[in-house]
Amino acid sequence: MARPAAALRNTALKKDEGQDRLPFFLAAGDVKAAAEAWYLWLAKEKRFAAHTLRAYGQDLAGFLAFLNSHLGDAATLDDLRGLRQSDFRAYLSNRRNDGLAATSLARNLSAVRSFFRRLQRDGLVDNAAAGLIRTPKRPHSVPKPLSIPAARQMIETVDEADAAPWLQARDAAILTLLWGAGLRLGEALGLDGDQIPKGDSLTVTGKGSKQRIVPVLPAVREAIATYVKLCPWPIAAGTPLFYGARGRRLDPAIVQKAMRSARRALGLPETATPHALRHSFATHLLATGGDLRTIQELLGHASLATTQRYTEVDAEALLRVYDSAHPRARA
Repeated sequence: MARPAAALRNTALKKDEGQDRLPFFLAAGDVKAAAEAWYLWLAKEKRFAAHTLRAYGQDLAGFLAFLNSHLGDAATLDDLRGLRQSDFRAYLSNRRNDGLAATSLARNLSAVRSFFRRLQRDGLVDNAAAGLIRTPKRPHSVPKPLSIPAARQMIETVDEADAAPWLQARDAAILTLLWGAGLRLGEALGLDGDQIPKGDSLTVTGKGSKQRIVPVLPAVREAIATYVKLCPWPIAAGTPLFYGARGRRLDPAIVQKAMRSARRALGLPETATPHALRHSFATHLLATGGDLRTIQELLGHASLATTQRYTEVDAEALLRVYDSAHPRARA
């Protein structure tokens, strides 16, 4: 008797514990080999970021685990050739019943479609059914940046936290870097000791191992220099720039925890996360006359459409000012 899909999916996901380890694909040998080849292709040729690669691997592992239950046995290439739109809809329905949001469902389907496109390209399976399924509609949302005073207070609060002075300086330097240069948290924590910004720019490796150059403000350089001076661990080529308390590369969860404590102390909403500082960088640039193309390059967005979300944030701010100040709005 086939095991429930949810249990099988959990088993599959537990096998994928490290980004350098192949996920466990519960399928017949021919499908498993094709899935592993697809995963390595995403990693080596498409150069997916580690987080995205892991997510895609987990999504396909979950789909194949579902098929094991849905079909009553491990899926073969012949089984994949015979899948119909109703089978893919059943998979999405199963995932929706597990509580997945529309955004996660859309990514699940994207991973499955990618796999089937690769199968077709390799001449293994020609089945267009996955491409005919309508992508779950994602909720429209706009970034939620911090105001300039709130961003400053956040940095000042972590710099005065109840911790060792070098840890205070470290957290303040990281948040200053996120707000002042628009880095993702993972990009900041991925910097090495020989990347201490000394000039007016910094080369950052972003998603898909793509590099971009971002300007470095004096305030950012000063914050990092203060941390480097206090840090008890060696900072040089081949070492992390930002250390955890035990002398290893800093875990993102530590920064997130520090910011949670700071936002509670300041009474800020839960949207005040490290990533909100990156949103703040873009929104504050746009509000002071920055053009979208430049902001797109600074943020490392592959698509201008992603950057255009910040125009909605700016428009909302203008409307709030209008509603509060314009005589006709008050009337």
